[in-house]
Amino acid sequence: MGIYVYMLRCADGSFYIGSATGDDTSSRVDQHNAGTYPGYTFSRRPVVLVWSEYFDRITDGIAAERQLKGWSRAKKEALIKSDWDSVSQLARRRAGEPGKK
Repeated sequence: MGIYVYMLRCADGSFYIGSATGDDTSSRVDQHNAGTYPGYTFSRRPVVLVWSEYFDRITDGIAAERQLKGWSRAKKEALIKSDWDSVSQLARRRAGEPGKK
């Protein structure tokens, strides 16, 4: 059994990164929208699934989830658009190059 890592866009425009085991993410998104569990998305409903990826190994999925949670908003938006050039450029900038002020 593997794991899905997913990103939701909340009603307030913020992003939520989470993970779910199972066949797909639809039931987990439904739980977020139903307010099944208190947490970040509870007061930011409705939420919309904007990105997900399946990982065969749960440890790989958990590592990806942690990594994504540390990404900037711009980098998350580039991932949603599958804009790999921007993802790469934004990764380099944060890795030591000074940003524009």
